[in-house]
Amino acid sequence: MVSVYNLDLFVKEKQNIKVNKYNIQRISYEETKPFILNIHYAKRMPSISYAYGLFESNNLIGIVSYGSPVSPSLCKGVAGEENKKIVIELNRLVLKENKKNQASILIGASLKLLPKPKIIVSYADTKQNHLGIVYQATNFMFTGTSKPRTDIASKDGKHSRHHLGDKTKRVFRSPKHRYIYIIGDKRQKKKLLNNLKYKIKNYPKQHGEVNDG
Repeated sequence: MVSVYNLDLFVKEKQNIKVNKYNIQRISYEETKPFILNIHYAKRMPSISYAYGLFESNNLIGIVSYGSPVSPSLCKGVAGEENKKIVIELNRLVLKENKKNQASILIGASLKLLPKPKIIVSYADTKQNHLGIVYQATNFMFTGTSKPRTDIASKDGKHSRHHLGDKTKRVFRSPKHRYIYIIGDKRQKKKLLNNLKYKIKNYPKQHGEVNDG
């Protein structure tokens, strides 16, 4: 059966990139589960359209996944109505040991393997003390920090879009640093950059202190 998360259980194309002692290639939805459910702090499977694994000596030691953003308005808000279908979110990055350069190698290679053109959005959660250093290291553009807010609480730790309609029960959503990366040929990247609705800002250097320069 095909996964409801739009990623085939069996990957047909085994494109790969080799960086130093690591091999990066596309993996299946099922292969991401142990990392996302057992290691990632959210303990929840997101929407996944593309997933890539970091291999060392044929052992899967890390994964990165991309999927449809939770908010449809975000897809239009990034670069307009005409580009909403190519907006995807880097929604999980999980490494078993997170050794030096592993995260940036995995993200950098996966960006080369993704189909083009694409606008990739990703967030660094301030609640987890994440600043987004790996996105800075891989040349993502920083476009600001979301405001803290509350959402209607959901059952069993699922995302708020699965809420049961009880508006009296709410959960706090921490501020998140928003990063964007554009892939495509030279013409496509120039056009999409011109259509970008967010102002590109200087990278944040520490939590709660952002230089908008």
